[in-house]
Amino acid sequence: MPSDNQGFIPPAKPHIGEEEIEAAVRVLRSGMVVQGPEVAAFEDEFTKVSGTEHCVAVNSGTSALQLSLMAMGVGPGDEVIVPSFSFAASGNAVRLVGAEPVFAEIEADSFNIDPDSVAALIGPKTVAIMPVHLYGNPADMTRLTALAEQHGLAILEDACQAHGAQVDGKPVGSFGKAGTFSFYPTKNMHSLEGGMISTNDAQFARTLRLLRNQGMEQRYANEIVGANMRMTDVAAAIGRVQLGRLEEWTEQRRANAARFDAEIKTVQTPPVAAGARHIYHQYTVRVEGDRDGALAQLKEAGVGSAVYYPTPIHKLIPYAHMDVDLPVTDRAAAEVLSIPVHPSLTEGDIDRVIAAVNALEL
Repeated sequence: MPSDNQGFIPPAKPHIGEEEIEAAVRVLRSGMVVQGPEVAAFEDEFTKVSGTEHCVAVNSGTSALQLSLMAMGVGPGDEVIVPSFSFAASGNAVRLVGAEPVFAEIEADSFNIDPDSVAALIGPKTVAIMPVHLYGNPADMTRLTALAEQHGLAILEDACQAHGAQVDGKPVGSFGKAGTFSFYPTKNMHSLEGGMISTNDAQFARTLRLLRNQGMEQRYANEIVGANMRMTDVAAAIGRVQLGRLEEWTEQRRANAARFDAEIKTVQTPPVAAGARHIYHQYTVRVEGDRDGALAQLKEAGVGSAVYYPTPIHKLIPYAHMDVDLPVTDRAAAEVLSIPVHPSLTEGDIDRVIAAVNALEL
């Protein structure tokens, strides 16, 4: 293990500073703690990241996905094409509205949904495509948008890991009917817990606001059947502080990633497509060899690492009955390894990460 003066470098390091604490205390003292002015301000400010006219805050990224599908009218008998190489929430949200996920293959280089696979899976029950901008790397929205328009399908972007990612200068979350973001503590910015839905459709945004608040805009004047998926003002206040530093933190992540790209030699580093702005929620390499051994060696060197995701969604218990063959996905799940890229890294930390990765015996 490293000497005590070096310390262990964690794979992620959520930031909670004095500004976040002061914002939370300010809201608590105000007495306006749920769905109040902080939420409204956070929604307005986040439109600058999403590039959309409207944003609707909710209590988690999963809720953002589920409520978006509900507002689209997706339900029993419908199918939504989803990549299997993602966190389970991408598939779970589809099941939660009574529809079925249809699992698509990924591109080997980007880890994102493969438009060719999507095209082959479109059928009479398909109503939407859910691209996941995995690790903060934007999916091929040019081809996916063309497919959706050709077949009359909705696009719901799972941008829960991609705050500020772009394709040719256009922010993710602005390509489809809606985009969804997560503010879980390990994300590039957080609100302790929370989510956001982006859209350019004013009526769709109003429906989302009804759905998150028991179907009512005015108290006790319920218009539709809804749920309680509201964001607290405490969460929104923390999110607003974090949002103010998002671009700074993103550029630090990108700078850290650039050093890894240039100096890591032992494993396959993540390529980025022309015109794509990768925001490096994770810096994910491929280990073509003993990945478990690599994890252990990095730990011994004092460098944290993690696997996102060791089991594709289609192989999880709720979906294992499905007849799905996704060899590119299966290989990625067996090879991916994420190393620290967060903005808290010092130059010395980066040096140690690079040295540890380059010393791997695979």
